[in-house]
Amino acid sequence: MIRWRGWLVPAAVAVALLLGVGALLSGWYGSGPLAKDVTFIVPNGASLGTVAQRLEDKGIVPSAQGFSLRARVFGGGGAIKAGEFAIPAHASAARVLSIISSDDVIRRFVTIPEGMPSIMVQERLMAQPQLTGEVARPEEGSVLPDSYAFDNGESREDVLRRMQAAMSRTVSELWAKRGSGLAVKTPEEAVILASIVEKETGKPQERRMVAGLYSNRLKKGMLLQADPTIIYPITLGKPLGRRILQSEIQAVNGYNTYAMVGLPTGPITNPGRASIEAVLHPASTDALYMVADGTGGHAFAATLEAHNRNVQKWFAIRRARGEL
Repeated sequence: MIRWRGWLVPAAVAVALLLGVGALLSGWYGSGPLAKDVTFIVPNGASLGTVAQRLEDKGIVPSAQGFSLRARVFGGGGAIKAGEFAIPAHASAARVLSIISSDDVIRRFVTIPEGMPSIMVQERLMAQPQLTGEVARPEEGSVLPDSYAFDNGESREDVLRRMQAAMSRTVSELWAKRGSGLAVKTPEEAVILASIVEKETGKPQERRMVAGLYSNRLKKGMLLQADPTIIYPITLGKPLGRRILQSEIQAVNGYNTYAMVGLPTGPITNPGRASIEAVLHPASTDALYMVADGTGGHAFAATLEAHNRNVQKWFAIRRARGEL
């Protein structure tokens, strides 16, 4: 006879109990059957039994029933989490439960660069194979360029809504802190002008200067004459891939600022936070003209005569490069 927890039990029964406990422990902490690393998705609201069956179906645990039993006995009461998790090869059942009860969820990201037009935002979302469903081309200027995390199987519409909510929050925040004497009178106008600034310079340090120049032209009732506004109706913001035609410069539409005074009818891309800030806090400048300077930036001028000299310098640079 053997005493166990205050009870006298036959030796055979004691051995059986020890073997049973040993089997439970071995099945819990021993190496699992998974041959290679995989990802595993726990759906929202899934029960332990449902998850256990999915684990067995994926070959991560040998038995759904055994996993459920051991999880209740040894699991410590931790709740499983919804999300996508990385399960390493040969993970024990204990390790599997620890992983799917943790916050170590796989995070996937889709990045929208500053100045990406909405037609390309739509294409980027549709190109993400882990997302589901269709998504329409969003309204131009409604998406905040940034990196957005998403879950495997999430809908494209849900991700887009987060992008648009981020833009709405950002515009509201920045508009509340805007400077005085601005050329733009509404948040919508600020986004339109910011979209032009975004497209007109690749140098971050120039944004406020470009915003100041266009603000000056708006206040004076001058044509903005921004080349990207010619291109937008043709390509919806994608690169044109060739020189602008004279007929396109003269085209009358809601966007071409060579043929109309004031802002376009809407944004020509999705501007980033920095370009919106630049429009709401433009540089104090008398500049009205700009032309490329050969470094990726621009030469600015307050008079047409000074601008023409800058243009001649730019032509000289292009001739030296063999571009003319």
